[in-house]
Amino acid sequence: MKTAVSKKSAVKPSARKGTARKTPVPQARPFQYKGLDLYCDSVSLAPLAEQYGTPLYVYSADQISSRFQLFQKAFAARPHTVCYAVKANSSLSILRLLGSQGAGFDIVSGGELERVRKAHKPSLRRVVFSGVGKQAWEIDAALKADILQFNVESEMELDLLAQRAEQLGIRARFALRVNPDVFAETHPYISTGLSEHKFGIAITKARAIYRSAAKFKWLEPYGVSVHIGSQIRKVDPFAAALERVASLVRYLRRDGHDIRAIDAGGGLGIDYSDAPFDAAHQVERYAAALEKGLGAESAHLLLEPGRFLVAQAGALVTRVLVAKKNGSKNFLITDAAMNDLIRPALYHAHHEIVPVRKPSGKATLTADIVGPVCESGDFFARDRVIARVKPGDLVALLDAGAYGMTQASNYNSRGRAAEILVEGSQAKLIRRRETMRDQLATEIL
Repeated sequence: MKTAVSKKSAVKPSARKGTARKTPVPQARPFQYKGLDLYCDSVSLAPLAEQYGTPLYVYSADQISSRFQLFQKAFAARPHTVCYAVKANSSLSILRLLGSQGAGFDIVSGGELERVRKAHKPSLRRVVFSGVGKQAWEIDAALKADILQFNVESEMELDLLAQRAEQLGIRARFALRVNPDVFAETHPYISTGLSEHKFGIAITKARAIYRSAAKFKWLEPYGVSVHIGSQIRKVDPFAAALERVASLVRYLRRDGHDIRAIDAGGGLGIDYSDAPFDAAHQVERYAAALEKGLGAESAHLLLEPGRFLVAQAGALVTRVLVAKKNGSKNFLITDAAMNDLIRPALYHAHHEIVPVRKPSGKATLTADIVGPVCESGDFFARDRVIARVKPGDLVALLDAGAYGMTQASNYNSRGRAAEILVEGSQAKLIRRRETMRDQLATEIL
């Protein structure tokens, strides 16, 4: 990619010199059967479960890299930076994997900033800071780290940013996150682009706010940001949002503002079913929609994919503890629970569930797959037809690489799972299983 316009705020190229890693060939999903056993790339899952225990998250490094490169290829003709949304999966090893390939990062907290610093310090210059409730200490940390851009979501936040920048004597590059009032068909909990949502600033108010901000010595109007939601499968809403943003940028330049970047946000969805999924085609459609919306606008484009890069790269491996029947209802109780993967309970999200070793024969069972947590909402699937498995068998919840571990909790005083990163034929422990001592370490009796 090309560099940004300003020397001070240059966005470093995504293709970094000295990166020896070979770009993997994109694939639909890394979890496939070889014979009777389920593998992640070239590593069998069953031995990993025996060695590290369950529940266990397993990720494919090659899949993550492949998805990142799909964006690099699709947007190669335009100056751009892919800023991975850290909230999707904040594992230090995954952040380092992406940062070493030239990724930037979209963060929403001071904690995520520190994760980027720890994982790949050179990437701090490619960080955009989003979120509706930034605190002074978080802003100070980001200013000192010389991040690329603050995505500002309210006039009060802009005032705070100006105060902290002046106090530290550090000029703050910012973009208003404008609300384009574009409807995206997704779950209401993850839709963000309408005027009724807590996110962003009305696009009709933006020119006045930029005009006011230009009076502050320590504020630098650098870009315009937009984000309309998550898990969006249709690309037309992206085009509509970018068309409105591009129009705003033209007006802002006429007003005298040197706008150099457009942050298109993230939100590109995946298919959580077992249907074939052409990721390359989806990214190409997304790129075409953004280009259509931008038209002749040539600003540096910032992209914030999260789920699309990591979701299908991960699986949660769990062991069946109990098979029981209440009336006509079958239940499979696993050692994983809603504290390990809350998406089904929170969003009624679908995850394919498959045995780690194929049973002999084709017998199936219709059952609720649930965890041991004391909540009726602790489930992974309702009335799911699954290959007949028995207590002691391992099953894998697929497409669990995004919003699994990052939303995990200690509910019922359960320790969080271990994590494994598979690179080719090698498997590396990237997070040990949480112990009771870890959970109690911060408490005072």
